[in-house]
Amino acid sequence: MVLYLPLRAGACAIQTMSRAGPKSSGGRRRVRAIPTLCCALLCALPAWAARPVRVYEVDAEGQSTPALQDAMRQVLVRATGRRESADDPALASLVTDAARYVKTHTTGPRGEPQVIFDGAAVERAINAAGRSVWDRERPFTLVVLDPPRPRAAEDAARIELERVAAERGLPIILIPLSVVDAAGNPLGADALLQAAQRYGGDQILVGHGEDAAPDSPLQWSLVTHARSESWTGPLASGIEHTVDFLVPQPATSLAQAESEARVQIDGVSSLVDYAAVTRLLQSLPGVRRANLAAADRTSVTFDVTVRGGAAGLEQALAGSARLVPSGGARLLYRYQPRG
Repeated sequence: MVLYLPLRAGACAIQTMSRAGPKSSGGRRRVRAIPTLCCALLCALPAWAARPVRVYEVDAEGQSTPALQDAMRQVLVRATGRRESADDPALASLVTDAARYVKTHTTGPRGEPQVIFDGAAVERAINAAGRSVWDRERPFTLVVLDPPRPRAAEDAARIELERVAAERGLPIILIPLSVVDAAGNPLGADALLQAAQRYGGDQILVGHGEDAAPDSPLQWSLVTHARSESWTGPLASGIEHTVDFLVPQPATSLAQAESEARVQIDGVSSLVDYAAVTRLLQSLPGVRRANLAAADRTSVTFDVTVRGGAAGLEQALAGSARLVPSGGARLLYRYQPRG
């Protein structure tokens, strides 16, 4: 089953026009002028590659009550990003009453029977139960196995990775990509991200290990714009740990509705910094868009639409090595380029 759609079209996130203020004021507030060259560079940045996942379309073994309940369990895992959601007592009523949430039955691209659930109704029920919903637009993850495997082993690995990714609702692609430079030295995080972007990815997941067996431990490295993670585990754990890293925590601020938060970032002194910070904000879990509101020689200010508002943005940035809190003020950060 295909879980993701082609790259979405994106408009430039830079705001250089005046914005309407409150009606009571009768006026318009203006953002500070953005340098023309900066606008040209940022508007030319490739659109963030996050892909909408078809969370609520699942294969179903018929239309019986047990079949629909099993399909709902799959939906709950994808919608929340958490495996335990399939058997979460707080969500048991959605499984029991799965038929209530059915929108239609259809046939998939290979002729398989599918059921489409009412996504909005399911999400309301999940939130009402005190659980968090993972945004449907999710980071497109490039997966690389190093060293490359023989064709048969690579095909087997692809099947396993895609199976787990489909269950968890993460759009991925396994590609052959060198993770060393011409001298044989390992590529750094920035170089890996640049390689991922050339293939339309938001982040890159690398599994290092010679053994092709699916249960053999690999050294995994996940590189995102905000931070990097490393762990050891078998093939499936590459996807499992990545999703666990990305999804919002249950019953946290990220379960709230989207709202706008304004964040100031100091230490941005070049066009390269502008580009890096923009991509970093756009890639954070829960962030829908990040619009540049103001800029001067050493700082930028963004209006960020994020699940949970200011508290949600603070949570998404917690532990980031590249945007660190500055001076104790809320939503004031300092950009730290990688050394």
